[in-house]
Amino acid sequence: MDLEHAGQLLAASVRMGTPLLYLSLAELLAERSGVVNVGLEGLLLIGCFASVCGAVLSGSALIGTLIAILASSVLMMGFALVAVVLRQNQVLVGTAINLLALGLSGTLFRAVFGVTGTVLAPPEFGSFRLNWLESVPLLGPALCDQAGLAWGALLLVPLVGGFLRWTVPGVALEAAGQLPKAAEAEGYSVLRIRLAALAAGGVLCGLAGAQLALVHAHGFVEGMSAGRGFIALAIVIFGRWQPLGVLGASLFFGLAWALQYSLQAQGHAVPYQLVRAVPYGLTLLVLAIAGGGARKAPAALGKPVERE
Repeated sequence: MDLEHAGQLLAASVRMGTPLLYLSLAELLAERSGVVNVGLEGLLLIGCFASVCGAVLSGSALIGTLIAILASSVLMMGFALVAVVLRQNQVLVGTAINLLALGLSGTLFRAVFGVTGTVLAPPEFGSFRLNWLESVPLLGPALCDQAGLAWGALLLVPLVGGFLRWTVPGVALEAAGQLPKAAEAEGYSVLRIRLAALAAGGVLCGLAGAQLALVHAHGFVEGMSAGRGFIALAIVIFGRWQPLGVLGASLFFGLAWALQYSLQAQGHAVPYQLVRAVPYGLTLLVLAIAGGGARKAPAALGKPVERE
């Protein structure tokens, strides 16, 4: 593989890893606060639909992204209401969110555009170029031609890390996931902390949907989330609930997805189904290898807020 092809592959890895990074950061905040959200698949899918719908009808990718954020945030708050406020089973509520989003996005897509399974061509984001990076081998081609949403995801990694490590709200969020009773004793509302973490996650899921639909796929297809929400759950475990670990795992899975498309484009004599299964096979492998990481999960993960 020559440098040019390697650079293109890395660029595709960043582009395809960006939705996973947004989703994983959303889940990271939720789990560090003590909430398991398996509804990422549905939140991503509704963000994809809303971004394409908003971009096509308004003629603006930015407006489409804002509508995606709004749609994902509304769905996330529905999850928060039932799972956190009403203290229902978080896994079951997340599964319901996935099913709701799958049916709702397909139905609304046909109602608005009158078509089924059609990829539209919405307005796209332009690349955010850093010309001085172009001369850097591998890194230059990988980063100098990325959309602003990719740069935003990369910037969020140190910001989220600094927030969790160096700020009082970040420490309170950590306490809500580790020792909620101690956090309550110090005067923090664990309920409010978890709702705030999920609200931030709703924004990130909307950005993930906009990146996938407007930057990568250039349109919407029913079920286009293709398991990325579940892969994001594995990424958080593989990344040991740390922003830098999540970044590395997201780029790793982005590379797996890019390799899948590269193998198909090169026409290798490999069964199509086997190539398509590469990212999902890696997910199972990662969970098997990183299964011991569950010991590092927040102590109160999945436990509802106890009320006196």
